[in-house]
Amino acid sequence: MHEIPMGEILERLREIEASRVLIQTPEGLKGEAQALADFLEENGVEAIISGDINYGACDPADTEAKRLGCDALVHLGHSYMRLNLEVPTLFVPAFAKVDVVPALEKNLEEIKTLGKRIAVVTTAQHIHELGNAKEFLEKEGFEVLIGKGDSRVSWPGQVLGCNFSAAKLDTDGVLFIGAGHFHPIGVAVAVKRPTLAVNPYSGDAIWMDREAERLVRKRWAQIAKAMDAERFGVITSTKKGQLRSVEAKRVVKLLREHGKYAKLIVMDHINYPALEGFDFDAYVVVACPRVPIDDYENWGKPVLSPMEVEIVLGLRENYGFDEITGVERGEDEPVGVSLRGVGHYV
Repeated sequence: MHEIPMGEILERLREIEASRVLIQTPEGLKGEAQALADFLEENGVEAIISGDINYGACDPADTEAKRLGCDALVHLGHSYMRLNLEVPTLFVPAFAKVDVVPALEKNLEEIKTLGKRIAVVTTAQHIHELGNAKEFLEKEGFEVLIGKGDSRVSWPGQVLGCNFSAAKLDTDGVLFIGAGHFHPIGVAVAVKRPTLAVNPYSGDAIWMDREAERLVRKRWAQIAKAMDAERFGVITSTKKGQLRSVEAKRVVKLLREHGKYAKLIVMDHINYPALEGFDFDAYVVVACPRVPIDDYENWGKPVLSPMEVEIVLGLRENYGFDEITGVERGEDEPVGVSLRGVGHYV
């Protein structure tokens, strides 16, 4: 299902004379990670597999790799994110082995409902197919825009669960190509334009506008539950790409200025059971924007984003989706394996 260029990975590891590596993988690529470990060891490179859950390029195991005496980290399933890495790190996007055009062809009439001028976005797994999608749609009469995005992403047209900068264009609507709901729902909330998600695996198409409205209603319910809260725990993460200490301190200061009790909490894996002994009425997560959205039903207290707590304090009226933004991006990453870290551009 996914392309893991083992020969290229081995070649890049030999370039830096790596003899021991740590392989980090998301849930969906564990089989590929094990096969890669076998391949590398057959070719003289000691390979250790990280069994920890990985949530994205924001969560590289470079510190663990260094502690294990590894010469490099092989990070599967995500593209490079601008971070201070402690060991040379190979980012391997694991492109999906699926042609996206048949799904677009099947749903052409739905796509036409978006309008003539559309933005097209996708995730790292399908970024190599974006050119084919653009060519197909332009032949069908669409004006297709591919947003550059900021430094948080690697390529034009790429969106993350925490960054939708590539979708923020002056268009009639947005076409998302990929599986899952979280990315396209985020796009729909962020751009406030009609958003259609086409799944290249199943061929299904889903309008995200109603899904986005449902999500926003649930978030307003969390905000309502927090209106009477007086004691807030403000949580940020020690994961490199989720550590938002400046923003977290701003939220603490804001709460205190409005007469609330607020304390800053740092965690690696943010989860409610680890917080149950504390005396807080509500929590604000200033880390991965997915945490208060994906997992809120498992929290015994209201859990908010920074924008949502501003609504609680009367500083904001309209709902906004929390994002982690970057700066202007220079060059795009190569479409494939990217080597970054010590001794390389970081």
